[in-house]
Amino acid sequence: MRLNIHDRFNQELPADPVLTPSRRQVTEAAFSFVTPRVPSAPRLRHAVTEVAEMLGLAPTDLNGDTFRRVFSGGEVIAGTRPYAMCYGGHQFGNWAGQLGDGRAINLAEVEHRGQHWTLQLKGAGETPYSRTADGLAVLRSSVREHLCSEAMHHLGVPTTRSLCLLTTGDQVLRDVMYDGNPEMETGAVVCRVAASFIRFGSFEILAARNDLATLRQLADYTIRHHYPEIQAENQADTKASYGHFFHAVCQRTLTMIVHWQRVGFVHGVMNTDNMSIHGDTIDYGPYGWLEGFDPDWTPNTTDRSHRRYQFGNQPKIALWNLLQLANALYPLVGDAAPFQAALQEYQDDFSREYTNMQASKIGLTHANQAANEADEELISQLDTVLQLTETDMTIFFRLLADVRKSSNVSAGRDFLAPVIDAFYDPESLTDEMIEQWRAWFSLYLQRLNQSEESDAMRRERMNRVNPKYVLRNYIAQLAIDAADQGDDSLIAELYELLRDPYAEQPERQKWFAKRPEWARHKVGCSMLSCSS
Repeated sequence: MRLNIHDRFNQELPADPVLTPSRRQVTEAAFSFVTPRVPSAPRLRHAVTEVAEMLGLAPTDLNGDTFRRVFSGGEVIAGTRPYAMCYGGHQFGNWAGQLGDGRAINLAEVEHRGQHWTLQLKGAGETPYSRTADGLAVLRSSVREHLCSEAMHHLGVPTTRSLCLLTTGDQVLRDVMYDGNPEMETGAVVCRVAASFIRFGSFEILAARNDLATLRQLADYTIRHHYPEIQAENQADTKASYGHFFHAVCQRTLTMIVHWQRVGFVHGVMNTDNMSIHGDTIDYGPYGWLEGFDPDWTPNTTDRSHRRYQFGNQPKIALWNLLQLANALYPLVGDAAPFQAALQEYQDDFSREYTNMQASKIGLTHANQAANEADEELISQLDTVLQLTETDMTIFFRLLADVRKSSNVSAGRDFLAPVIDAFYDPESLTDEMIEQWRAWFSLYLQRLNQSEESDAMRRERMNRVNPKYVLRNYIAQLAIDAADQGDDSLIAELYELLRDPYAEQPERQKWFAKRPEWARHKVGCSMLSCSS
């Protein structure tokens, strides 16, 4: 197994001089050198050939002992120095101070075919940032992260990737619901892959400590390697480059959030330390997909009371988080104007892009142009009727593509036949609800009939933006339960399913289904904790 190692972060930025994993405040440094924990009996449970090839690994490498040792943390790649990153963050709206990589260790950086990647193990042992925890992860959370990273990529959502999932052969004590009932669970490690793992919080911690020298080093490093076009444009004006960097992060974040809303994904813990400067989805913890269309839903048990990170609030939270990044970068510029302009542009652009996205989901033909007021009203009314009774978001939008322009909505309830399977309890639809749906469908069909596009062409367009298959929590839990018994076949099956989420895949039709009633309140199938 050979990788083209090209470390930059731990070569160009200041390191913590202390070389032990003892918990401590790390100052004037971007990272700490650490050594991954050697597992007792590592076992490869699943690997992604596509990601391996992206890194320059051959498919045959995945079955080798070296691969198993390196990506479980048991062997350090020759010539590399693994490290954990220092960062802070706002958690649930409150400044939490130093956080850092408490259970993540960057193994190395790799170059292949003109692309630069950072390899990071999650669950490979303690670091100076582990606080009172052990730096380990369990199979439960690792299966979810491994599958979801790849699922999101194939949905077209910016995300970190996952190379492989291994179990360590060790048991880890976890209190899954934080209710005082800890149990031993199977230890596991996931290898995450991204251009970098620099977060909003990477800048926040330095600004909070008034460590402007390291803040400037980190900003210059980030622009030099990850936004080189900004450096090229602003060689004579360094301060301007910081403002342009922030603007670029705003726009990438906007794109990510629009995609989240498009597919019904809820991150669950949008703290600033979980926000990537690349606009990638990062840190898959208590995430979920909307089952019933409910903008107020959050999958995070910790957020149950205040619902700060509920589905409908994600765009505003992203803006709030960007404001915290702006505050961190401000000392490098000394002028609020470029940050205010970028934040205002985020709000203006988001409103337009979000409406266009919603228009595309219902097949309106101007999806890439400014929506008119009538279409905005149509979309708003749809949000309302979707909440009249429990309605599955993924299934509804997928089935909506089957509606024909010639449909008759004048009497009865047959007009709902194309989407009836999206309702959890069709019998709960009252006469009043049916009339509200009839009113919406009447307007919708009028709008569709303004276009000469055929039903077939519209259906094809809609099916490119409305996935048929997503990683519902109950589906992931089935894979976890099987893996706990040593059976990895469902992980492999779901990976293949989620590689092509917009295709019909009739042989896998069983996964195109509403959450079963047994999963409604089952641990791991509805709300989840941050425990991993």
